[in-house]
Amino acid sequence: MNKANTIGIYNDFFGLRERPFSLVPDPDFLFWSDGHRSAYTMLEYGLMTRAPITLITGEVGAGKTTLLHHLLKQMDDDVSVGLVANASGDRGELLRWVLLALSQEARPEENYVDLFNRFQNHLIGEYAAGRHVVLIFDEAQNLSREALEELRMFTNINSNKDELLQLVLVGQPELRDLVRRPDLTQFAQRVAANFHLKAMDADTVRAYIAHRLKKAGAVYDDLFSDRACALIYGATGGVPRLVNQLCDLVLVYAYSDGQPAVVQDTVQRVLDDGVFFGQRNRPQEEN
Repeated sequence: MNKANTIGIYNDFFGLRERPFSLVPDPDFLFWSDGHRSAYTMLEYGLMTRAPITLITGEVGAGKTTLLHHLLKQMDDDVSVGLVANASGDRGELLRWVLLALSQEARPEENYVDLFNRFQNHLIGEYAAGRHVVLIFDEAQNLSREALEELRMFTNINSNKDELLQLVLVGQPELRDLVRRPDLTQFAQRVAANFHLKAMDADTVRAYIAHRLKKAGAVYDDLFSDRACALIYGATGGVPRLVNQLCDLVLVYAYSDGQPAVVQDTVQRVLDDGVFFGQRNRPQEEN
């Protein structure tokens, strides 16, 4: 039996409408932990105050992209948004990524001056139409020092006292280290809003699991025992994506065993079988 069929059956077995622990970012399943609420508040603050640059960082799988998708759903009509993911290349390539994200033309034969002129004219045109432009860079830790400096130059485009462009950079912790480099002091000075999203603690992991199960249609609150949740926290370090991955595997095991609830032994068996590759603090294997 393939995994897709197994998941469909375990949904029925546990009385779930849908898969509760998908790895795909889904704003409908967004869990408002204290950290996620603070990160989102900082995103809103940055947009409302027209901060030149807003910086949100967190570990891989911390839920940053899910927050971004929720933010995009809440955007007002007077905001023109461009989303850039995994941009790379020199400053000319960066500008092409930006133009494409804003649904603007970027022909291969055009040079940097041509591209920048179109970009600037687009910002001015949006401003004249009563809109301002927000550029969001996901996985921004992949941007080079030169790319960040180019982005800083973009924020110098303005009309009198009004800035025409805001930048939102979202990435892994190394993005903070990059921005703190001495040769990026001018960029750092333009970061008016920032937040680092930490992993969840044990109590938050338990509440997170209960939240996602309820959103998926679970009737009972004790589908996962407290000890099972504690072991899941210990194995994942509280990283949401890893919690999802482990919980999904645990439900498959519990269904295969005909268990109506997940207990500590179920989680331990998944860990012992080595099918969960994200396990934290894994003991060294003997030679």
